[in-house]
Amino acid sequence: MTETGHRGFAAALRGREFRALWLAEALSVFGDQVARVALALLVYARTDSAALTALTYALTFVPAILGGFLLSGLADRYPRRTVIVVTDVVRAVLAAAMAVPGMPLGILWALTGCLTMAAAPFKAAQLALLPDVLPNGLYQAGLGLRQISTQTAQVVGFGLGGLLVTSLSTSGALLVNAATFLVSAVVVAAVVQARPVSRAETKSTPRAAAAGSDPRMVAIYMLAAMIGFLVVPEGLAAPYANAVGLTSVGVGILMAADPVGSVLGGWLASRLRPDTALTAKLVVVPAAASGLPLIACLVLPGAWWAAGLWAVSGALSTIYLIRLQAVVVELVPDARRGTTMGRLSTCLYSSQGIAILGAGVVAERIDPVFVVAASGAVASLSAVAAGFVWWAARPRQARTVEDEPAPVDSARSEILVTHSDPLPERPAAGGAEVRQPELEDLGSSPGNGSEISMPNEEVAERSGWSRWAIWLLPRPAAVFLLVIDAIAVAAIVFDVRARWHGEMSCPAG
Repeated sequence: MTETGHRGFAAALRGREFRALWLAEALSVFGDQVARVALALLVYARTDSAALTALTYALTFVPAILGGFLLSGLADRYPRRTVIVVTDVVRAVLAAAMAVPGMPLGILWALTGCLTMAAAPFKAAQLALLPDVLPNGLYQAGLGLRQISTQTAQVVGFGLGGLLVTSLSTSGALLVNAATFLVSAVVVAAVVQARPVSRAETKSTPRAAAAGSDPRMVAIYMLAAMIGFLVVPEGLAAPYANAVGLTSVGVGILMAADPVGSVLGGWLASRLRPDTALTAKLVVVPAAASGLPLIACLVLPGAWWAAGLWAVSGALSTIYLIRLQAVVVELVPDARRGTTMGRLSTCLYSSQGIAILGAGVVAERIDPVFVVAASGAVASLSAVAAGFVWWAARPRQARTVEDEPAPVDSARSEILVTHSDPLPERPAAGGAEVRQPELEDLGSSPGNGSEISMPNEEVAERSGWSRWAIWLLPRPAAVFLLVIDAIAVAAIVFDVRARWHGEMSCPAG
């Protein structure tokens, strides 16, 4: 990526298409938070059950894991603007159906799960489109603005959710959610340009196949997953405050520290000069440093020190995540960008749930201050390990990627470019003339190397399912993702069952 002269949020917002995508996501996030508040109040009012309310809330998160794996590839199979618009319309219909008064809980939960799954292709298509709508040098600024607006929309949505339910009823609040999806669809359809399906490019680019087995992707998934350790402080704000003798005001200060740091990190990322060659060092260094402030909580556990340290950690983690996405854009071809971005988002999403739930269990037996410090240490070590994986993979990658050919001398280059006549004939051992194959015959002759034969076009024409399925990932990355998501689902189910049994065993009165 090269710099364009002007940087920052204002420069990114000058692009009409980026403004449309930015507004569409902000509306969707705001509507989601309103719907979560409305659903929680609706289910609790009808059942008076904390366990069923928790189950409903979990359904606004858990199906996103499944959707991230199965549906992210739609952003590569179909035009991305179409995916965004269709997804928003589908979500609007689902949200409107949920607003029907007296809807049975079973149907309500099914609609909630489908609505959550439908967010996966929207996010994958939106993330894959951002590099196309932002000029070179403004991509990181756009990601920083997106980070800030997402955090703001979440806070505002939660804050206004209760007010909307009070003034409009739960059905009215759910209809507000449906309206945000419709507005998002209209804005994107009216402003964002139609672009062809990215899959068509794979017919002439073997890079897509090479990227699917790029060993550096394992390091990228490791860096995405380690964010879970860095959000542990936010999940442990209440027990941490109790451990250091803070009141409820202190809890609020601690919970606000990471979002404030995230906003600061997004702003800093937009001001830093976009590097023309985003290397692992530019990602690994802030990633490893983001865990150090949490370790310092062992020495400085006080409220204001902890809030400041958590904010610094949030800022560094946001910077490395924004740079990580920029690296993915440089590394992954456009034909695989939607699938990769969607799965990375799923990995990041599920790792946070696992880390917070696990840290909560540990914090019941160990001092929460130590748990926060330990999470920072694990995060830093994970970043360093990912850096070693990246650097160890680079020599192999240089030998395997076909779209980075070794330099050739000018004479050979001239032969490869201009030769169109048959190669000279030479006599066989028996004196008969044997014709050498022409260059154009090499693609169809049996027994030739596969590098320049027809399989690339066969890959481009294969069925859609096989081309975006999870098994196209490097095996370590695929196993890593599946294990994380299986643990996330199992942990949430275990938590809901524990709440259910605890409620049933609690004596009345």
